[in-house]
Amino acid sequence: MPRIATLTLNPAIDASGETEAVIHTAKLRTTSLRHAPGGGGLNVAQVLTRLGAGCEALYLAGGITGPVLQGLLDRAGHQHRALDIAGDTRISLNITEHSTGHEYRFVPEGPLVSAAEAEDVLAEVAALEADWLVLSGSLPRGLPDDFYAAIIKAARARQIAVVLDTSGPPLMAALAAGGIRLVKPNLAELAQVAGHPLETDADILAAARAIVDKGCAQSVAVSMGDAGALLVEAGHSLRLPAIPVSPKSAVGAGDSFVAAMTSRPRPWLAQRPGPAPRPRRRHRRHPHPGHRPLPPRRCRASGRHPRPLRAALRLAKMPLPMFAAIT
Repeated sequence: MPRIATLTLNPAIDASGETEAVIHTAKLRTTSLRHAPGGGGLNVAQVLTRLGAGCEALYLAGGITGPVLQGLLDRAGHQHRALDIAGDTRISLNITEHSTGHEYRFVPEGPLVSAAEAEDVLAEVAALEADWLVLSGSLPRGLPDDFYAAIIKAARARQIAVVLDTSGPPLMAALAAGGIRLVKPNLAELAQVAGHPLETDADILAAARAIVDKGCAQSVAVSMGDAGALLVEAGHSLRLPAIPVSPKSAVGAGDSFVAAMTSRPRPWLAQRPGPAPRPRRRHRRHPHPGHRPLPPRRCRASGRHPRPLRAALRLAKMPLPMFAAIT
């Protein structure tokens, strides 16, 4: 089994609860308050653990709230290792409004990371023992936009394959540097990379293929919410439409998608199941010695779904769809 590590540079303590209505100024009473480890890489690690994949979660943590995050991970039974910083780990708040079903997500910017603490992170990656490294989430204050690119360079020096899920300037800088094994943008992020709106399926496919053709990443998985997902590799592409559902929450959907893909690392499309032969039929011996029976027929391609992408859509709270290939 491959050794997988995740790195979360801007983790959070995710607090979530419910209230009848969100009204300004008024004191809002909440119920069902819960606390959980949060942040892209930690979310991915939690799902990988549930899928039975061995995973070590690395993350920055510090200040008064850092030990709380570590305690939540201990309580959940995850394998984890904190990289100490001086700043307080952020606390995010997610509130569901009963009267409308709407979800309100309040996400702080996070602590300020010093140059020395950034060097410590790169040193950890340079000594990391893993086959795959998942980089997921935003960058905290103090880290340059090309910091993910620097991490990818350090990981490649150790022959570690990198999965990237981020946005904005850090995504652009990492793609420009290249060397990514799998990148997972959503539609808005892909449009930002392409530099123009993606109005049709052909536009989306062309933008994803451009990332592969330029050598920025070997595989591109585009998550599109209720429109499904698109997976592109050199010479291959598959589109999975999703059946419309009423989502409970969008929190962690993309991270679950990444975890399912990473749980079975491979050339996902290049190793799709091929045609499945029918059981060989028995032929009676013909009484005439010169007779040769016809060979048994074989069925067409089975059409089975690649397991990682199927699991990704399930964990992203999308029903399992049928494939629709676009080339």
